[in-house]
Amino acid sequence: MGDDEGHGARAGRLRVLIVDDSRDDAELAELALRDAGVAVETRRVHSEAGLVEALEAFAPRVVLSDVNLPGFSGAEALALTRRLRPGVPVVFMTGSAYGLPGDVMPEGDALVHKDQLDRLPAALAQVLAVGDDGAE
Repeated sequence: MGDDEGHGARAGRLRVLIVDDSRDDAELAELALRDAGVAVETRRVHSEAGLVEALEAFAPRVVLSDVNLPGFSGAEALALTRRLRPGVPVVFMTGSAYGLPGDVMPEGDALVHKDQLDRLPAALAQVLAVGDDGAE
């Protein structure tokens, strides 16, 4: 498996970058969006290098990021996204009720628990509406 995987490269679809080391979790997030009728083009990365490359080349409209990544944190993903793609919302997905033990949750634009991915489409709609000032 490489640093990233892409699906559905078609114009007019919402470009969603998924930062998650779990292929299954990334696929479930994509499925939750598709099941809600959201036309998406996704790309999954699971490393800092993959994130940097995808922020530049894939130009996502929104980033979905796991909070806990091996060797790389959701907070670092947020900082990189804010630096390289200002204005792109970051929605955190977590399987934990509290994020990192002994740490605080990073301040993303929204948080969705992985056992409640049916809430993901509404969370994306909300952050995209708030951030929709005409900037791509």
